[in-house]
Amino acid sequence: MDRHERLNTLLEMIGQQGRIEVDQAAAKLNVSPATIRRDLDHLAGRQLLTRARGGAVPGNVAYNLPGRNHADRHSVEKRRIAEAAARLVNRGMVIGFNGGTTTTEVSRAIASRPDFNDRGSSPVLTVVTNAVNIAHELTVRQSIRLVSTGGVARPQSFELTGHLAGMVLEEVSLDLAFIGVDAVDPLRGAYAHHESEAAINKLLAHRAKKVVVVTDSSKLGAYAFARICPTLDIDLLITDSAAEPSLVSAFELEGVQVTLV
Repeated sequence: MDRHERLNTLLEMIGQQGRIEVDQAAAKLNVSPATIRRDLDHLAGRQLLTRARGGAVPGNVAYNLPGRNHADRHSVEKRRIAEAAARLVNRGMVIGFNGGTTTTEVSRAIASRPDFNDRGSSPVLTVVTNAVNIAHELTVRQSIRLVSTGGVARPQSFELTGHLAGMVLEEVSLDLAFIGVDAVDPLRGAYAHHESEAAINKLLAHRAKKVVVVTDSSKLGAYAFARICPTLDIDLLITDSAAEPSLVSAFELEGVQVTLV
């Protein structure tokens, strides 16, 4: 496990447990306590947690999302998906995120890249999001220009929806949109459970040159209440290697590039 993976694992542990101890984390990650202390100091310096005697506790950021966004489900797969997604981003890009634990992991993986953390006078990336938790985390990143939509917050997903959110998205253009979904099917397309989220997610995807759906394989071949976009609008699907080969082939037949991690 490299340092980037280790940092994400520590954030997940603290989100699930409410506190982590240095010795416990060192044993779990098979590294020295000194390494864990340095990692925790690094994360504390980025205001992603608060150091405490013998370990660390959460800062002001909520790492566990309610409703459909349970961070402990398929967490290993989501980290791998996030790492693959982060490699698509180049300096100077404008990227968008909707809400969800997978897109949250992608935003963390991008923000943690060393090449995106210089302290020059100009931002290295611009991020547009309707997810208040992602906006909260990225606000402290001085190298990232953050644009948050307006709108009405849905506590089930931390997403801003409605007319005010749409007004902002209508005025921007994105290089990449990372879209988390409740379901995605090779024939039907990408879906969300709630129609107001789907409407804003659809607009986010529409404003992007390239649409990347990020989801674990449990959501493939299913559909939910409200469609975000048809399969034709999806350029790339990043999912885990447990995906059924027949579903992967079906997506590829519809023109979707599939990356398995």
